[in-house]
Order: sequence, then C-alpha cells, then structure tokens
Amino acid sequence: MKQVPTNISRRHFLKISTLTGGGILLGFELLANATPEAIAEAGAPVFAPNAYLSIDPQGIVTLMAPNPEIGQGVKTSLPMLLAEELDIDWNKVVVTQATLDKAYGNQVAGGSSSIRTRYEPIRKAGATARYMLIAAAAQTWNVPEQECTTENGWVLHKAGGKKLSYGELATKSASMPVPENIKLKDPKDFKIIGKRIKNIDNKQILTGKPLFGIDTRREGMFYTMVARPPAFGKKLKSFDDTDARKIPGVKNVVQAGNVVAVLATNTWAAKKGRDALKVVWEDDSKLESTAEHREAFTNFLQQKSEKPDRSDGDAEQSLAKAKKVIEAIYEVPIIAHAPMEPINFFADVRDGKADLYGPTQVPGKVRSDVAKALGIAEENITVGIPRQGGGFGRKLRSDNAVEAALISAAAKAPVQMLWTREDDMQGDFYRPNGMYRYRAAINENNELDGWYLIATALNSNRAASSENFPAGALANYRTDSHGLNSNIQTGPWRAPTHNALAFAEQSFLDEIAHELKKDPVAFRLELLDHAKSNPVGKVSYDIEKFKSVINLVSKMSNWGKNTPGRYKGFAAYYSFSTYVAEVAEISMVNGKLKVHKVYAAVNCGQVVNMSGAENQVQGAIVDGLGHAWFSEITFDKGAVQQKNFNSYKLIHMQDAPPEVEVQFIATNDAPTGLGEPGLPPIAAAVGNAIFAATGKRVRKLPFNNNMS
Repeated sequence: MKQVPTNISRRHFLKISTLTGGGILLGFELLANATPEAIAEAGAPVFAPNAYLSIDPQGIVTLMAPNPEIGQGVKTSLPMLLAEELDIDWNKVVVTQATLDKAYGNQVAGGSSSIRTRYEPIRKAGATARYMLIAAAAQTWNVPEQECTTENGWVLHKAGGKKLSYGELATKSASMPVPENIKLKDPKDFKIIGKRIKNIDNKQILTGKPLFGIDTRREGMFYTMVARPPAFGKKLKSFDDTDARKIPGVKNVVQAGNVVAVLATNTWAAKKGRDALKVVWEDDSKLESTAEHREAFTNFLQQKSEKPDRSDGDAEQSLAKAKKVIEAIYEVPIIAHAPMEPINFFADVRDGKADLYGPTQVPGKVRSDVAKALGIAEENITVGIPRQGGGFGRKLRSDNAVEAALISAAAKAPVQMLWTREDDMQGDFYRPNGMYRYRAAINENNELDGWYLIATALNSNRAASSENFPAGALANYRTDSHGLNSNIQTGPWRAPTHNALAFAEQSFLDEIAHELKKDPVAFRLELLDHAKSNPVGKVSYDIEKFKSVINLVSKMSNWGKNTPGRYKGFAAYYSFSTYVAEVAEISMVNGKLKVHKVYAAVNCGQVVNMSGAENQVQGAIVDGLGHAWFSEITFDKGAVQQKNFNSYKLIHMQDAPPEVEVQFIATNDAPTGLGEPGLPPIAAAVGNAIFAATGKRVRKLPFNNNMS
C-alpha cells in the first residue's frame, strides 16, 4: 500500500454537522502540493480539488460531484475513486451534482483534466474517512486499530467476531482525530477502480428524465429567443417590435446590449415573435470571408518568423544542402462545436442577486463574468450545474449565461434563453481554420535530416505545437507560427490545436516514410530510437510510452499483413500526457471509400472506469472521423454559410466504422487525460489509409469535399 502524508489539520479537514437521525458530514479540503495553512495564507486555493462526503445511519454514502458532467463520465468515475478507498458497496453510493462553490476548488470540465487532477486527492478523502471509521470501531470495541479491517461498508474485528456498519459508526467517527498519515491501496487490491461500472445517469437518460439545462422549468419563467447580428462585423442599429408584440403568447420584448430578446409563454411563440421583429443592423467592422483567410494564410506560409517557436540545429541549411526536399501543404477548415443540446441558460436576476442554471464547462467563469456584466457581487450569484448534452469546448465560454442574465435583468423576470440550431451555427466560437507548410530534407544517406514547419491559423499566434514529435529526434528542426487576427469568434474545440496539427503532422510523416521506402510504423519507431539515443534539445514526450502504443496497435491490427481489398493507415500522437496510436482499415464499396474498422492503443495511466474509458476513446474516434470526413464552416461577408445540419453534416450511423477496438496499456501510473486524446490521430490514420488504397494524398479537410 502507498503511504502518503495528509498534510491536513483537523480544522481544515473536517467540518461536522449532525444529520437528521444521526450521521456525519465530512467536507474534505484536499490540497495537492501545499498545506491548507499555506494556501489559506496565500488567499485562495491554487490547486485544491474538493469533495463532500456524507454517510447516513443506513450506510448510504453521498458524494457531491464537483466537476461539470458533459458526457466524459466524471460523475461516475470520480465517485469510484472515493468508493475504492472508502471500501464501500458501490450499490450504496449516491452521487449528487454540486452547485458552484469556492470550497470545491477549480470546477472545470476542460483539458481532459477532471480525473488526472483529482485522482489522488479524492482517493485520500476516501482513505482518510475509512481510517476514522476504523478508529471509531476500535474505540467502541476497545481493541487496537491495526486489528480492524474494512469490507463493503463494514468495519470488522475478525479475531473477536465483531462488525459494525459505516452507518452505525458515522456519528461516533466525527469525534475521531484526523490521521497524520494514511495508506492508499496498492493497485493490485483495487476492487472498483479499473472495472466496468455503468454510467450512473444511464437510466435517467434512457427514460427521458429532466437532467439537462434545456429541461429547466421554473415558476414565472419566460421562454426567450434572441435576435442577434446576422454576421460577424454587424451591430444593432434599431428595431421595431410592434408586430412581435401581437404574436399570441409574447409577453415582452427587451434590448440587452447588441441583441433583442422576445419573452413568451412557450418556445414557439418566442420564435414567432422574434421572426416578426423588424431589426436594422449596421456594419461595425470588416465583414470577412473564408476566401480572404485562405489568401492571407498562403502569404503567411512563405514568411519566416522573426522568432521561431523552436529551432534545433539549422533547418534552412539542411534544406539547402539536401539531396531531396519533400514539401507539402495541409489545410483544415473552420468547424463548429454543434452540441446536440442547443445553447441555453436560465437566469433570474432580481434585488441585486442572480440565480443561474444551465450548461457550462466553467461555472466559476460564469459567476465572475455575470457579476461583471451586472455590476453585482459574486457572492450574490448562485450557479447550478445540470448534466450537459455535449460541450467539446464550446461551453468554456460564458456568453450564454451572460446573455441570459442581461435579458433577465432588463425584463425583470426569470427567463430561459434558448438558441435554435441556426443561432448556434452563426454564434459559435469555432475551431479555427489553418494551413501547415512542411518541408523535409533528405540527405545523401537517404535519411531524414531536417524538418521545417510554418503554420498559420485564425486568431492564433501558436498554430503549431513546437514540442511535438519528431522534435528531439532530428538534428535540424524548426517550427514557425503566424496568426491571422479576425473578428470571427474562435475558441477551444475538442483537443485544441492537436485536432488539426495531428492530421497534418502524421500525414506528412507518412509521406516521408513512403518517399524513403520505409514502413510507416518502423519509421516512427526509428525516429523514437534516435530521440532516445541521441536527443537534440528538449524531448517533451515519453519515448517508451509512445513506443508502447505503437507496438500494441501494430499487434492488434496485424500491421503488415493486409486482407485483399482492405487498406490500412497508421498514426500516433500524444496530447494531455496521453499516448494514442491508431490504425484505420478501409476499402472501396460500390466505388466509395468505407472505413471498416479502427484499432486504438492507449497509454493513459491507470484506467478508472474501463467502460467509460472505452466509450471516451470510441466516441472521440467517431467524432474525429465525422468532422474530418464531412464538416466545414465557411463565411461570406461575415455570415456563416452552413446554417443547419442539412448543410453542415455530422457523421451518420451508416458512415461510422462498424467496429472500433480499443486496448489500454496496463500500468499503475496515475491517470492522464482521456476525453480528448483519442480524437487527434484519426484523421491522419484515415488519410494515410486513403493513400494506401488510392495512391493519392488528400491534404485538405474535409475528405468528402476534397477527394476526386
């Protein structure tokens, strides 16, 4: 078992309140790298995951789940950590989604961070509570604590044939001292972690229970739809609401900044009222088009940065002396988040206070941004967090909550602000488009000697990830980045930067391998061996972990042994400290390319919930494949051209691979990210399979629009 110091004083660790009928409520303030005293002196927790655990006399354990649940499964997997160390019956765990509270620390769903940042703190919470329950039982029986053990919610004294349930011990345990040191379980003793546990909300989801923000219903609430600028670069000039107010069910029309909101007794009336508004918009800034972006990108790709993102050796000299230079330009489009649950938020602003409830990945930012917009104190704002029908980075922005709050304040009424799909497509914070110019120098020995990437993207000064493989494996390596400033909103999209860069990088590596007449898998392993034996500059990736997934996926897919009519493509990538290698197998069916199967090998540290982990990787692959194959957003004079799913296609069931096989590297290392890392490699794996099948490189996404 692993012994770790708690570094938690009783005052900071334990807040006790007697529950009705007896029991104990334990609030765990668990700090990763500092004592509570030190952090208290600093003013605010820097890295302080929290969880509240209650045990009632019946032995029911309740955990307040702190992080937003957006489909990544943390509402199930975080309680699993607690249950493991507490040693309780999983069937007696009750999980409740926490509202926003500073006591919980950083309540964010983003960056694949929920499990990796809370893994040890929440385990400590469970283990510490278990120690206190043992102490209570030992005192009751007047026996040494070391003679007591626990099992499924019971404390046992096997020598005396005695046992007490956690419920029976809950009240007494409140008076026990907090242990100075605790031992976490050895992974070999795990009973819950690593097993398949069903999502705790499955039944409610399948039976249509009101779990989501869009399900919100409050007394006196008005359904609200909003007229927003029809293009980026437009602003509100004037409006006439005479006809809108005549629509049955419409109760009010208010202006809130640059938008006009229609409040009604039902959604349809709100929409009809909005449609009846006569709104005049005027130009506020440049009305941009996709064609202009591409022209600017093309110019940037010919420009050397004054300050490179990274420069090892002399890439330019290597290119100048090369026996052969391989050059390619890869391109990715703007894409939308398009979560299945349309954007919405409830707000009730009155008497200097705000009650907020709705889908967000950043409830803390919602509170601070609404406070700033309304000019009220943060302590006067409550933020509830429902389950969310997808996020993918869109809800890392707080615009929906701020808009709802401003409308409620203007109307002096509670509102549920709803977006249509067309609103969402025009008002997104999109994944930026970008272009990547690669040049590789092949020397006289037919070896890769130099690598030079110039990358450019919308609203991004770091379009490339300069520490990416094969950095560190080559004597001459350079990356430059250029950003094109735009008034078109962009933001994080599942695996930001990586989702685009992996396609370009892993496709170009495949090009080099074929030019050198080397197997693509063997070529990656050769470069990794170079990085290990003769590293150049900083090597930011773990070479052995990288090799572990490459070797595993090769075995899974029988790489090098092709079935007639089937063609394979390979890619490997790391992001959020997780390593993923994928092989896509395709064929021609009735003259069209079809992805039959995807193999994925993953090294993400300790898997917490095997069922949820597989779901995350499989979902990421299908999501990434769909966007790589079909999805593209274009603009004309600031207006989005793909306004709904008839023109912005997402992947359909018949387009998805019938099988996605996932295997995880068995390890006891702490968990790393998992919600995003499965997505980046898939576009390149499929693109490389397309080359294997057709002999043609598709360097521009989406595939469907750029394959002849």
